[in-house]
Amino acid sequence: MERNPLQRQVAYTRRSLFDQGYLDEQFVQLEDLQDDANPNFVEEIVTLFYTDSARLIHNIEQALESRPLDFIRLDDYMHQFKGSSSSIGAKKVKNECTQFREHCSARNAEGCIRTFQQVKQEHTILRRKLETYFQLARQAGLAN
Repeated sequence: MERNPLQRQVAYTRRSLFDQGYLDEQFVQLEDLQDDANPNFVEEIVTLFYTDSARLIHNIEQALESRPLDFIRLDDYMHQFKGSSSSIGAKKVKNECTQFREHCSARNAEGCIRTFQQVKQEHTILRRKLETYFQLARQAGLAN
């Protein structure tokens, strides 16, 4: 399958996402659902994730600005975010969501604020890496 340098780069980029802990086996399961009838399935699902997560990030930011903090509402938003992250195999994002929820349970406002910055950072890094991966895959003419 790795016939040319670009295809090798696609394979290397994909492998690095797993090796660096950005993705887990759920991403592989999404890839298994992709076929000739829907060759962009994974990219479309990831795009939906980023659309949905942008809304959740906005909601969490607003909830973190309100006083007193509503830890139940924050936990609910982050539960949704974690579920969405899990559905695409976004391992590091999911792990940060878990940390955030632990801070909610402990009613630790500072921990929530600090961890939310980590959630957003991992979210942004993964988005950039996946955009590169999908762009390379398209250039190589490979199904993602």
